[in-house]
Amino acid sequence: MTTVTNSASRGQHSGSLPAEVTSFVGRRQEVAEVRQLLSVSRAVTLTGVGGVGKTRLALRVAHEVRRAFRDGVWLVELAALEKPDMLTRAVAEALEILDHSTTPPMRVLTDHLRDKQALMILDNCEHVVGECAVLADTLLRAAPELRILATSRHVLGIASEHAVPVAPLPLPNGNGNTPLETLTQTDAVQLFTERARAVVPSFAVTDDNRDIVSGIIRRLDGLPLGIELAAVRLRALSAKQLLERLDDRFRLLTGGSRAVLPRHQTLRALIDWSHALCSEEERLLWHRASVFAGSLDLEGAETVCCGSGIDREDVLDLVIGLVDKSVLIREDHPGGVRYRMLETLRQYGHERLRERGEETRLRRRHRAYYRDLAGRARAEVFGPEQVAWFTRLQLEHANLRSALDGWLTTPADATTGLSMAADLLYHWITSYYLGEGRAWLERGLATVSSPDDVRGRALWAGGWLAVIQADLPAAQAMLEECRRIGERLNDEALLGYAELFSGMVAMCQERPRDAIGCYERALHRHRATGDPVGLALSLIRLSLARSFLGQSQAAIATAEQALAVCEAHGEGWHKAYTMMALGVEVWRQGDLPRATELERQSLAFNRSLGDQLGVGITIEVLAWIAATQGLFERAARLLGVLESVWSLVGAPLSGYGHLAGYHDECRARTRQALGEGAFAAAVRRGARLPYEEAVAYALAEDKPGGAEAKEAPEAKGEQAPLTRREREIAQLVAQGMTNKEIAASLVIAQRTAEGHIEHILTKLGFSSRAQIAVWVGEQARADDDAAS
Repeated sequence: MTTVTNSASRGQHSGSLPAEVTSFVGRRQEVAEVRQLLSVSRAVTLTGVGGVGKTRLALRVAHEVRRAFRDGVWLVELAALEKPDMLTRAVAEALEILDHSTTPPMRVLTDHLRDKQALMILDNCEHVVGECAVLADTLLRAAPELRILATSRHVLGIASEHAVPVAPLPLPNGNGNTPLETLTQTDAVQLFTERARAVVPSFAVTDDNRDIVSGIIRRLDGLPLGIELAAVRLRALSAKQLLERLDDRFRLLTGGSRAVLPRHQTLRALIDWSHALCSEEERLLWHRASVFAGSLDLEGAETVCCGSGIDREDVLDLVIGLVDKSVLIREDHPGGVRYRMLETLRQYGHERLRERGEETRLRRRHRAYYRDLAGRARAEVFGPEQVAWFTRLQLEHANLRSALDGWLTTPADATTGLSMAADLLYHWITSYYLGEGRAWLERGLATVSSPDDVRGRALWAGGWLAVIQADLPAAQAMLEECRRIGERLNDEALLGYAELFSGMVAMCQERPRDAIGCYERALHRHRATGDPVGLALSLIRLSLARSFLGQSQAAIATAEQALAVCEAHGEGWHKAYTMMALGVEVWRQGDLPRATELERQSLAFNRSLGDQLGVGITIEVLAWIAATQGLFERAARLLGVLESVWSLVGAPLSGYGHLAGYHDECRARTRQALGEGAFAAAVRRGARLPYEEAVAYALAEDKPGGAEAKEAPEAKGEQAPLTRREREIAQLVAQGMTNKEIAASLVIAQRTAEGHIEHILTKLGFSSRAQIAVWVGEQARADDDAAS
């Protein structure tokens, strides 16, 4: 049975807006206009030249209106999207839809958004404007409460669209008669001043330099990107020197085409000038780094960009130089520092790369680097570095996608691309890309026909993905061909995996004894080859099959063997699934405390990894345990949580369909115990929990005394209680602290602080920080009264 994502529970996510890392200056009128338009128009497109500030305006509006959209505000960044046919997958990824079905991606999107009251921001549409128009029109027709805010250099051209031209910032008066106080309050001058102070803290606009500052801004036509890039130069130049060099550079362009807008010439001139200020080696690195999609790390820059003018050991200093010149933007991630290039600058570097005749060579080096990276990740998939690799691959997804397309576009290189797609198997499974991963494998298999080990490995990888998607006919066909190749080559590894995943197919077809035979043959082959990955997977599935048939002692012994394999290699992901499998049998035997602990450990790991399939299956078992304990309110809420989780995954009990009977039994028993009305209410409360709160509830993190679920505030008519951290943050809000100050005080990210405040407002039913402050005061007085 194939199930697709229909809709996540309302209120499950607040959206995907990034925190603003620099202050937003001006644009009050534009913000108000766009807000008003969004209240009456289904689609609003911000248009204008590159660098005019369309994205920042869209994000500012989104932050201000986010509480008006019950199901969140979602940012879809399209600048790194190189293939138009990947648009729907990119949107699904941004919406955090983890779909394991075979349903076409557009159908998945429309089903997911059909009942959502949400705002979607499509950012940087110009290079896929036609595809964005079709997508926006389709989604708006399917989802009556959806709003779309797009940014593009061109209008989308759909019937419901309202275009808003975004102009450069108003220029300061050049006659020198404007009072200094008035001049410093203009948007363009404020922007230049704030960005200048970031590099020269003592900078100020005075009577002595006011004309120079006005001249700089006027030369830049008020373009925010130009102003920001110019202000950075004050690190090395005075304002007067900056103006003189801008003037010289613009004079070189006065002979350009009159058909090109002056603003385009100005931005080009500014980038040309920024380019000229770089050393030859920095310029080379700029050009070569343009082959990266999205972002890059230092290792990638060193490997891809060195040689022919750049020594590898010099790359770090060159990267620092480009960061200083604002060509590269530093980003901090859990896995380390990465660097991003503004799309305008990346396109400029790409043009220069082509002019130098280096594009083909650099793109091939880029593809080779990511082919090797995928191979290294596969080699580390079973060991202590596993989670770090999973995290890194998610950050590199845009580059992996670009490299795969490069390999598979050229028939002579398709075998390399197919091997790379198979190497990334765990990336596809543990993230939002399972459907995309299968598409890459099928594209490669359609091109590479040689019956060799590469095709065989791709076939069993594709077979596993098809099993997860419940596409059993496709899985059987791929596994049968894999088996034939394995027999032809006498390849024990191929034959072992063909048996393993054939066993999964048999379990899905309710043939557990056949499945056990497959798993036992797979075990024999994987032991012969010394493959711990195949060994662990076979043991996990064999344990589940034996448990299903009531072979309790054998099931537990098999799971304990799997744990030993994982622990010997310092492995986490397979261990989490082993604990889940062991927990099922321990629960069946009635040892509820141990079963609960096993499932919580598994859930905690899968949450840290972002593996929603693993999260779903462990919450399933915790719901069954709760019902067995007689904690029916908790069981019902967990069943509600599961409705949301499985909706995100795209297939209930995906890959574990033989356990559906336990789910149905739990549901029936809980409904009978609570009664229809109370059961439905408890399920709704669980389904409405935001994802992180839902997982915390399943882990019983919200109840220090254990898993007992008290009656929900909704049922009592009370306000939802705040967690200890939320109460702490509410106290700081009452003291008048800003989000930034709260984050610094608690040593947390500003975005985390903002998220907590959003939860506080939602739980208390408030709309302003002032209401929080009043509430804190009332709570303090109530505590004093109680004490007296």
